[in-house]
Amino acid sequence: MSSNRTLMRFTGVGGQGVLLAGEIFAAAKINNGGYGLKTATYTSQVRGGPTVVDITLQDEEIIYPYANDGEIDFMLSVAQISFDLFKNGVKDGATIIIEPNLVRPSEEDKKRWNIIEIPIITIAKEEVGNVITQSILALAIANYFTGETIPKEVLRTTMLSKIPAKLHDMNNKAYDLGYKYAKEADNR
Repeated sequence: MSSNRTLMRFTGVGGQGVLLAGEIFAAAKINNGGYGLKTATYTSQVRGGPTVVDITLQDEEIIYPYANDGEIDFMLSVAQISFDLFKNGVKDGATIIIEPNLVRPSEEDKKRWNIIEIPIITIAKEEVGNVITQSILALAIANYFTGETIPKEVLRTTMLSKIPAKLHDMNNKAYDLGYKYAKEADNR
């Protein structure tokens, strides 16, 4: 990762909240005095179709907002179909976080990337009590594994500004759990 440009990719299926996580990251980078941009790709099938969100965070103005194959520094995936479609954009040796109940990497994938299993959806359902918080768990996990590209509290404040106040406690819990599980799973 260059010191001033981080490329992240979140993949899932429509309705899983990966877009929200991308939006929060981009806004947080701007709030922290840099440039942030998310580009999203959907299939024609809105719910349940493969979805990818690429997030570019850098200190200078973003001239080219798309990641070329092999440029992604970090990926998080919560759907097999999207994992298979979009994994090749990730740099060899980079970290990919997967939801192990939904994504099964091949032996070849395990050799090519640092694949870490974190049951994001299970944590959201069972520990936070609401599956919609999976995007906030993903946000914290991604920030941890990209070396806190955005200062932790700047990202939290931005996240809270994007969601209704009545959901703040639940999402703060998800955010803290994301960091906890990321630290526990870190095998670097």
